[in-house]
Amino acid sequence: MLILEAADIKKYYSDRLIIEIDEFKVYSGDKIGIVGPNGSGKTTLMNILAKDIEPDKGFVKHYSPIAYIRQFSDEGIRADQKLLKEFNLACKSHQRVFSGGEKTRIKIANAFSNESILLFADEPTANLDYKGVELLKQKLSKVDSLILISHDRHLLDSLCNKIIEVKDGKLKYYNGNYSFYKKQSEIEYESALQEYEKYISEKASIEAAIKDRLERSKSMRKAPKRMGNSEARLHKREATEKQKKIHNSINSMLTRLNKLEVKEKPKDLPKIKLDFSLTMPPENRIVIAAENLSFSYGTKKIFDRVCFNIPNGSKTALWGENGTGKSTLLNLIYQNSSSSIRIVPKAKIGYFYQAFDNLEYDKTVLENVMRDSVQTQSVVRTILARLLFKTDDVFKKVECLSGGERIKVSFAKLFVSDANILLLDEPTNYLDIQSIEALENVLKDYEGTVLFVSHDSEFVNSVADRILVFENGIITAFEGKLEDYWQSRQKSKDSSAWETEKIILEMKISEIVAKLSSPSADKEFLEAEYQRLVSKLKTIK
Repeated sequence: MLILEAADIKKYYSDRLIIEIDEFKVYSGDKIGIVGPNGSGKTTLMNILAKDIEPDKGFVKHYSPIAYIRQFSDEGIRADQKLLKEFNLACKSHQRVFSGGEKTRIKIANAFSNESILLFADEPTANLDYKGVELLKQKLSKVDSLILISHDRHLLDSLCNKIIEVKDGKLKYYNGNYSFYKKQSEIEYESALQEYEKYISEKASIEAAIKDRLERSKSMRKAPKRMGNSEARLHKREATEKQKKIHNSINSMLTRLNKLEVKEKPKDLPKIKLDFSLTMPPENRIVIAAENLSFSYGTKKIFDRVCFNIPNGSKTALWGENGTGKSTLLNLIYQNSSSSIRIVPKAKIGYFYQAFDNLEYDKTVLENVMRDSVQTQSVVRTILARLLFKTDDVFKKVECLSGGERIKVSFAKLFVSDANILLLDEPTNYLDIQSIEALENVLKDYEGTVLFVSHDSEFVNSVADRILVFENGIITAFEGKLEDYWQSRQKSKDSSAWETEKIILEMKISEIVAKLSSPSADKEFLEAEYQRLVSKLKTIK
């Protein structure tokens, strides 16, 4: 069933064409993910399709009710009590000030309170912890049709059966989830690279053949010194004919060369050659250690007598719900104000958070990053290229950059400083997927120690080699990736469930044995039930 269609769409900002759509249709059951760099027009596209803004040309038609989880909106609570309870908002109805996570949950609950067939969702995971994201995923999986903008690749993978890439105002369609889109993009890159190499090879071959014929043409012009006049005239005539043939051949080759379809070399990210020795890194096996660390906000205890170690060179993710003390711990380490935390003397800590107070807005990107750099300008330019700053972008002033671009400048500045331990608080916020993947690659190549907070499970799983889990005031270390942690946790749950079932079965067996001793018991039935329970108990054991 067709539920939305749009055609002949054009949308301009000033004289710049932001979005151009020939035809766009959404059918019942479509779960569409929209991806593209920051500033590519994803939200503009969604607002046009949702009829929040009018296109300059074309039309949009809805054939079913819609709901919209907007990225930038402050909404009051409108959802019913059931949804409020589900999103942990039941006791917030009279509250006036809300946290970022609460604001997001209000928008989600409000959207789900509408009777709609098609749901629009623009960055619905913003400020949600992993439990909030999981609840959102469960709710979104049950909607009939979905158009989703998200930097959460796991969400796009889990929910979407189509991906639309927005690039240079045009839409490119892929039938599959985000992983399929990435694989197809890689295939397209390899194909483009092969076409480029074939073009370069053919161009070089034609140019070499032209050069060879020109050289041969030059060698035919002069007659040998001892040749008579008649022989010289004959030689000249023959040479002229040969030169004519060669020139015709050259002209033919030049025509071929001009008709060659020019292929651009697909862009690849340069390799980083960071001289980490310039940071004078510590050689200790453990660079940060906490012993019996406690912290409270007033009467609220955040963690109590916790202990942990941070190995040198490790990449440790701090993982837990909002309000469990992850950012607090980063700040305690950075301030080095607790006697319960020991940091090795050679440690130089760089702290990333999103206040941007380490940036000079009237200076260029390159000037900002070079200011505290211990690396060469060549290395700095490479880092910026890896973070998707194009050649001329490094000369833009910071005041002209988007929030996502400022995050990348702030991170690059930290990365090339003399810091050998990085503390990163939600480094992927406001970044598009391409930038998140670029940040992942830079961090994986980094030789120093990294502690970071992120609710992006894909990012955590890609970067971290160990996890500090924050739960109920306790911090527990897990050696391994996030997916390993979840598998371990599931096994533990399964084991606990089996143990519970075993106890219940043993109690039932004891109850039947007691009943069998009664003279009035239905022994045939009880014997059969006894055998059934014993057999089931054996399968569990």
